[in-house]
Amino acid sequence: MSFISTIKSNPKLKQLAHWMLIPTNEHRPRLWVRWFVNPFIHQRGRHSIIRSRTRMDVFPYNKFNLGLRSVIEDFATINNGVGDVLIGDLTIVGLGNVIIGPVQIGNQVMLAQNIVISGLNHGYEDVTLSPREQKEVCKQIIIADDVWIGSNCVITAGVTLGKHCIIGAGSVVTKDIPEFSVAVGNPAKVIKKYNSLTLSWERV
Repeated sequence: MSFISTIKSNPKLKQLAHWMLIPTNEHRPRLWVRWFVNPFIHQRGRHSIIRSRTRMDVFPYNKFNLGLRSVIEDFATINNGVGDVLIGDLTIVGLGNVIIGPVQIGNQVMLAQNIVISGLNHGYEDVTLSPREQKEVCKQIIIADDVWIGSNCVITAGVTLGKHCIIGAGSVVTKDIPEFSVAVGNPAKVIKKYNSLTLSWERV
């Protein structure tokens, strides 16, 4: 049994390891983890930029990758505590975005301002417990290459956005959106698709 498996299988060791990584009642890693562990574990592509006022709640036990020439702007929050966060090349994560794993973002994706992309949900079914105390449910979000998401959108757990799809500002995406389409609204619905025969965008 590996060292990590030993820790995971022993509740007391697991609790101690968790405390060493994360201060009590917080959701960000300790300073020593951010300075001396994460830089050697997580991958960052050449010429990528993470702005100084970004909140990086990134832990060593899940993956965080940032691709070549990608940018994470100020006031964004990146959290891989419950699942990997993988960001491709030439992608921009806009001001004030919140990305909570598990999330996979492709290449040349544009995320405008104040977008929430969260692969995490909490159970609520047991009415004798607060949702805060119920089981976390995670479903991966996949955002393919060349996607553009407008400001103030919400992308919910388990959603896949196909290649070169466009999500209008203020939309709430609760279901998969096919490639080469435009979706808007709450819940988001496809209003246009690209016709490869006529080489034009056509209303649905």
